Amino acid sequence: MNEVLESRANLHNGCLRVNGVELKTDAIEAEMTYHADAPDPVDAARRALAVRELLRQRAVALALIGCDVPITDEALDLLLAREQPSLPAPDRESCERYYMRNTARFRRNEIVYASHILFAVTNGVPLSLLRRRAESALSDVLAAPQTFEAVAREMSNCPSGGVGGSLGQLLRGDAVPEFESVVFDSPTQGVLPRLVNTRFGFHIVRVDRRVEGDIIPFTEVADSIAAFLSEQVRRQAVRQYLGVLAADAQIDGVELGGTQGPLVQ
Repeated sequence: MNEVLESRANLHNGCLRVNGVELKTDAIEAEMTYHADAPDPVDAARRALAVRELLRQRAVALALIGCDVPITDEALDLLLAREQPSLPAPDRESCERYYMRNTARFRRNEIVYASHILFAVTNGVPLSLLRRRAESALSDVLAAPQTFEAVAREMSNCPSGGVGGSLGQLLRGDAVPEFESVVFDSPTQGVLPRLVNTRFGFHIVRVDRRVEGDIIPFTEVADSIAAFLSEQVRRQAVRQYLGVLAADAQIDGVELGGTQGPLVQ
């Protein structure tokens, strides 16, 4: 109960203003749902809202959007094109280098057999308490891996708990990206030593078996790699641009951390 009150107190602790524009508490509370796995969801929500407002105000100043229009990806693209028109496109050499360094990601028919124990995010349970429960259960399972199925049946908030947490076989694209990256992009098998955080909550994960599949030739994935690297360049440009805007802005109620502030989601 004390943690609930503390969380609510933090939500209402101090006004959030960007150049005099106040961002309301209800907007912060709504934004928190997108940052449930952050160490401090309230702070993450305040930072994200401040960033969007900062970018929105610049877009309004340049007459790219109306005064009361929220910032969108399309408006952000227009803003970057106006202020930073020469973002470099990745060349073939860069794409090939990325491919060679990340060959494990470019496989077809790759299968992972996995199980999990889900501690689901709910409105009634503070995230800090939920995380502690999950970490305690993980510690117990790591100490006695043979108890995984029993713990899943007792504690998991996923229907898979009824079958000892088994998710069966997973292909790339079957799970949310943050879960997929952990189970596919690491050679680790057995119970993973750390919790996996997703939008659904905290997962204790066991990788039971892997089928490596076949490597996809570079020519088949070159376009998707180029698109990915272009997006990375775009995000870095946003960080740098945000640092410039933040340096000239009056921001109250949150620290953006210079050029490492959060991006528009």
